Amino acid sequence: MARTALVTGGTKGIGLAIADRLAKDGDKVIVCSRKRPDWQRHSWVHYDALKAENMVDIFGRVDILVNNVGGGGRWGSDFLETEFSTYSDVFTKNAWAAVRFTKLCVPYMVDRKWGRVVTVASIYGKEAGGKPWFNMAKSAEISLMKNLSKDKALTRANITFNTVCPGHISVLGKPDEENQEDFPLGRMGKPEEVASVVAFLCSDEASFVNGASIAVDGGESHGY
Repeated sequence: MARTALVTGGTKGIGLAIADRLAKDGDKVIVCSRKRPDWQRHSWVHYDALKAENMVDIFGRVDILVNNVGGGGRWGSDFLETEFSTYSDVFTKNAWAAVRFTKLCVPYMVDRKWGRVVTVASIYGKEAGGKPWFNMAKSAEISLMKNLSKDKALTRANITFNTVCPGHISVLGKPDEENQEDFPLGRMGKPEEVASVVAFLCSDEASFVNGASIAVDGGESHGY
């Protein structure tokens, strides 16, 4: 039986690459985003991460959840000048969205006795280097997955919770695409390289990978 996968923020960049890869693997894929995409290769529903009242409750069966919606890593200026609202908005768009969708989808996984939840965070959820508000939100996402990975009421139902932490990924329009010699492999990553790791975590082969936080960064990060 084909699995149903929900990829939040799945209409472009890393999210779209994940959606395409899961569909290639035979899954039925639903993506959600604030704006309707200009393609029709996956089912789409509207969701605005900054407006909780738009929370989606129409998915029904979801076997795989990829919490990819997020961003805000370039919002704000410096610590003293950035308003508290930036912290709130970035946290809402990233961590709160992950909480909302996980609470929405996991009950079905428990009933079915199988599920995969993968959250796309960032290497800046594990170390310094990004904007404080972005780092805090991504750290919270990693912490959420790690804590849920120890919840026996969920994991004994064959549900795993993992995080993927990309480094700099080459998505059209990023300002540092011309500085690729600064990276250990001499290039930035590709969205498809993140998607392949997510696809593995969603597979039966990854059944014993639970609570992991996997950097997909070409060696860019300074932590282990």
